[in-house]
Amino acid sequence: MTILVAATLFFLTFGFVLADEMPALPTVEVVARYSLFGSSDSASEGVAGQFEIENRVAGHTGEVLELVPGLIVSQHSGEGKANQYFLRGFNLDHGSDFKLSIDGMPVNQRSHAHAQGWADLNFLMPELISAIRYRKGPYYAAEGDFANAGSVHIDYTDKLERGIASIGFGQNGFYRTLLADSPQFHDGRLLYALELSHYDGPWDQPDNYRKFNGLLRYSEGSKANGFNITAMAYSGQWNATDQIPLNEYKAGQITRWSSMDTTDGGSANRASLSGEWRQSDVMGAMLAQAYVISNALDLYSNFEYAPESQFNQRDSRLTTGFNFSRSWSMSGLGADATNTLGVQGQNDQIHNSLNSTTARIRHPGCLLPGAVNDTQTQCREDRIRQSSIAVYADNHVDWNGWFRTTAGLRGDYFRFNNVGLSDAANTDTVTDFSLSPKLHIVFGPWNKTEYYYSMGRGFHSNDARGVTIGSGVRANGLVRSFGHEAGVRSEIIDGLQTTFTLFQLDNASEIIYIGDEGRTQDSGRRSRRIGVEFNNVFKANTWLTMDADLAWTRARFLDAAASGDYIEGAVEGVASLAMIMDNGGPYSGSLQLRYFGPRPLTEDNSIRSDATVTVNGKLGYRVSSDTKLELIGFNLLNSQNSAIDYYSDSYTFGATSSLSGRVFHPIESRAFRVMVISRF
Repeated sequence: MTILVAATLFFLTFGFVLADEMPALPTVEVVARYSLFGSSDSASEGVAGQFEIENRVAGHTGEVLELVPGLIVSQHSGEGKANQYFLRGFNLDHGSDFKLSIDGMPVNQRSHAHAQGWADLNFLMPELISAIRYRKGPYYAAEGDFANAGSVHIDYTDKLERGIASIGFGQNGFYRTLLADSPQFHDGRLLYALELSHYDGPWDQPDNYRKFNGLLRYSEGSKANGFNITAMAYSGQWNATDQIPLNEYKAGQITRWSSMDTTDGGSANRASLSGEWRQSDVMGAMLAQAYVISNALDLYSNFEYAPESQFNQRDSRLTTGFNFSRSWSMSGLGADATNTLGVQGQNDQIHNSLNSTTARIRHPGCLLPGAVNDTQTQCREDRIRQSSIAVYADNHVDWNGWFRTTAGLRGDYFRFNNVGLSDAANTDTVTDFSLSPKLHIVFGPWNKTEYYYSMGRGFHSNDARGVTIGSGVRANGLVRSFGHEAGVRSEIIDGLQTTFTLFQLDNASEIIYIGDEGRTQDSGRRSRRIGVEFNNVFKANTWLTMDADLAWTRARFLDAAASGDYIEGAVEGVASLAMIMDNGGPYSGSLQLRYFGPRPLTEDNSIRSDATVTVNGKLGYRVSSDTKLELIGFNLLNSQNSAIDYYSDSYTFGATSSLSGRVFHPIESRAFRVMVISRF
């Protein structure tokens, strides 16, 4: 830590020494969101680049993904844990039905101790991202498990234009330092990056989140013909500030920043080794990726608030896998076609457990509190081996100047093997298979406007422990979905990119979150989402870029139940308004408004959350061509809204038990940070 901070300060100081006389500043080209006009398969796919990432005001690492229109990234437990994601009418919890990957490595963790599809992005370093590529809906042959609401692929760069040394300080115990560069090494580039950060938050019990992050990559060649080998390492430790009861807060019994159990918290570790090889020729392109990932989580939570109600979830796993694809072009019958054939494989060796604790000390028995008539949920320990293999193919044809199609087919085979260490009855092996056809139809362009129709089947896997459980109703291994959408993409107005999409997505069974128990489960009920998205990016002139994204979704269970047909936590309305100002001179800035609409908290819709509105912004000043100062402000209006809300069926407060009511995690109060960024 001392070496990294010293090195960062050296580079920052060196930059200031050179700034005694401010030289002429270079021209900065302001680039709006990448245009996919003429090349995309749907109106709901897109790409965001480093310019947008640099100008996004993200208080927490995962919030950089809010560059995806309609996506909300939140948190119910302070720092350290995976974020909560909301998209297209889904409360995606920590990653279910939302696929995330980085350089071909999966971020979602299957059969996770805390949540199915757990997607922890705390190891991400935004300065290294070259592109965020997003797709929505289950319409793409290359996308498999969890890619129902959508998928996001994050690409790291092979080289930096110049090295980066940055250091930042702010309120609530924030500091962050980063050192990164990609010098020439032998016949290629050696990219390195080291990050240290700390954050307490405004909480009465500080989060005391400590993060160490490192990356080392060697690369040769280009994106078309080349390879890279990458090693990553991340470690984080924190105290947790989980949601608190709303009624007790309003009654003044607790503060807005209280922690109900000050011993909650956890630690997470991630290490990976990955490689990528790319080759192109006159016929097409080939891509091969392979990876080994080690993940570990030790998490303590208490959603019922009595000291003895704390529970511990541990998960350690080794994930190995590969992706291979080959595309080739051909002509015939007056049409140009591109065919792609791909194979993907993944294997997870998992050891996870659920334990009953108080103040992080395990209870001698193995029963969790919250019981009714002694029907307590047993603690459990399992060894899981979950593996999958997928083959996919798609055929893209440009039939003429105004009509093109992409037809695809994907097959996925899954094997769930579980050894119940705490209960031998949970030991079993189950297999499942899914066949998923896909289709895109595109008309245009006419007057710089294209029209799209997409349809396809998708799926998400269920937790292996639910698939192999020895007593009760078993969950299906793979849960199918079907979706379709129609959309328009237009650039008829100079400088304005506009997309409009209508979509419908049906799930054969909904994954729901059980707040009192801190886990997800298969609901066994079908669901349907119908929605609309309207996204706009406008480059008004050489120094001003604006965007406006609006989305609304209606989400319902299709199977009748006495409890109602609303889906708890399903986001309805989402909006984002932002502008970036940068003319290449010494001053720059950005401002963004984020609207997170109300949501049903119970299936009968009798209890709903309020909307959350935040405004964030930053001001930048270039001291020299090498050094920039930034003042960043969060929640500038100091809104007193919630980051997330739930309705808890039962919790304990003080000496009173079996209470019910809303619980919430507040958004953080207005805060400021100062960053010094030097390029070398």
